[in-house]
Amino acid sequence: MSTRPLSLVPIMTKCDAWLMATSLREQLWGEMSKHPNGTSTGSESTFPRGKSLPSQSPLFWVQQKDRYLRQLLIADIEAMTGRRLVVYFANRFKQESFINAGDIPYVAELLGDLSKAPADLLLETNGGETDATEAIVSLLQSTVPDLRVIVTNAAKSNGTVICLAASEIIMGPTSELGPIDPSVGGMPASIAAEPIVAQQNYALHRLAAYAIMQTTKLATSLLKNGMLAGKSDQEVGNVVAALSTKNVFHSHGSVVDHREATALGLAVRYLPEDDELWRRIWLLHCMYAQDITARNHLKIFEGRARSTSVAAP
Repeated sequence: MSTRPLSLVPIMTKCDAWLMATSLREQLWGEMSKHPNGTSTGSESTFPRGKSLPSQSPLFWVQQKDRYLRQLLIADIEAMTGRRLVVYFANRFKQESFINAGDIPYVAELLGDLSKAPADLLLETNGGETDATEAIVSLLQSTVPDLRVIVTNAAKSNGTVICLAASEIIMGPTSELGPIDPSVGGMPASIAAEPIVAQQNYALHRLAAYAIMQTTKLATSLLKNGMLAGKSDQEVGNVVAALSTKNVFHSHGSVVDHREATALGLAVRYLPEDDELWRRIWLLHCMYAQDITARNHLKIFEGRARSTSVAAP
């Protein structure tokens, strides 16, 4: 099956994006419109193509067209992988977009549509609260027995911790993970946990020690029961130590690309820039990056049938 090359430019008009996704759908629909058993799924109705008009009212469709276009591409990607796809996309350039307890009901609603099917989570975040991360990981483990995480751009800090809950991490040329060392009061916990800090601020010192223990315990448990199951405690401990201390990655913002993640021992599948699946995943990323900025959102939680967003203050 021949496909038209995609132009992956950072900024595109909505018309360009619509034409691109329409071309994708028209090229792939003949094969994608069948279930694995060969039965037809019928015509797709979530986004108009050709001369047809949308079933929604014009004003409503115009307000929601960005979402419809993204969900159309989500369905295309699902057809290629044979897995469900859900998205947690945070606007990393807004300070308030960190992982927090407010995310939990949004994630729960999104996962409630999966019916325990194998699923991929496309994740974009700078990280955030460890307590909320624990809750999100628990939701993922209880609702998605077969989970992969797709990192198109960045899943840093506790975003990397979420990745550790997966059986495999999908990464491309632009993907980066990061160290998982926690912070306390705006200070790296590894520094606040130094004995000299206890002399000046014992409470901060103890909080830092607890934060390090919490993150280390969570990461160790996820790896031992997930992608590093069967590995020795020493091997798992080495991976956790590399990610959670300053011995290997000296800055909290250090880039852990697919090569470094693989070298650490994480289960990484690398998709090159010209990979057909990656090209669609990257196009979807560009749609979210454009739309979340244009609409002044903090976060978007989305699947093929469910979509919620959090507006910036």
